[in-house]
Amino acid sequence: MTRALRRRSRGPPLSARVSGHTSWGLVDYAREICASGFPAIHALPPRRQRAQLDGYLARIIDRDIPDQGVAVRRPDTLRRWMNAYAAASSTSASYTTILDASSAGESAKPAKTTTIAYRDLLAQIWILDPVPAWTPAGGHLSRLKLAPKHQLADPALAARLLNHTPETLLQPRPGSAELLGQLFESLATLTVRAAAQAQEANVGHLRTRDGGHEIDLVVERYDGSVVAIEVKLSATVADSDVRHLRWLRDELGDRLADAVVVTTGSDAYRRSDGIAVVPLALLG
Repeated sequence: MTRALRRRSRGPPLSARVSGHTSWGLVDYAREICASGFPAIHALPPRRQRAQLDGYLARIIDRDIPDQGVAVRRPDTLRRWMNAYAAASSTSASYTTILDASSAGESAKPAKTTTIAYRDLLAQIWILDPVPAWTPAGGHLSRLKLAPKHQLADPALAARLLNHTPETLLQPRPGSAELLGQLFESLATLTVRAAAQAQEANVGHLRTRDGGHEIDLVVERYDGSVVAIEVKLSATVADSDVRHLRWLRDELGDRLADAVVVTTGSDAYRRSDGIAVVPLALLG
């Protein structure tokens, strides 16, 4: 693999050279989703990875939350809520929707205040790591929706909560492709956040209140410059896949340093409209 994004040359916006090739495909990304970003777990064989992740999740419920001074009276309820949150990865589903999904079929649902306490505690110990809504300085784009996009700290935790392996994520059964797309975005988010931190940048997401425009990741550096990123579980990119990036380019003008579609394809390149196309494997 070679690095995809080169240093920007002087010239018009979105003109940096983009190139590179990777042999990675869907099988590799499914494996990477389930392998965990924790180095000590990533190096293990799959069976031991699953055992370590299951132990980690059990420790969160049995020890980490009680250590914060909160008694978990119904561990099964907390586990189901975490499962529902995992299923909502890379979405901005309301917490009411997550609560309803976690207690489907129950006549006595847990109180909303209880699940909010779960959420706050899990965020406090860095198990939940939602992507905040991007709010540009100066009140520009005031019609943006402010709900966060749900993410766990590691997509492997979501896969384990939902009892998925690389093989089951790739099976042609109802919901598998959608979930694989959500967790692929989770993996991309983890990668982008690591790179952004090194560049003194923050990562958010963008969605207008009417749902007419949304962009998966918006990276804003300390000087206000922005890189907009769409994540697609696809090896190819169509014009319809970049329409939101084009819209944001028109809105931000020179503030937009680059616009990128992250894919599962093999080659990095720049489209004729200036939008970069980069396989996720070439970002990190």
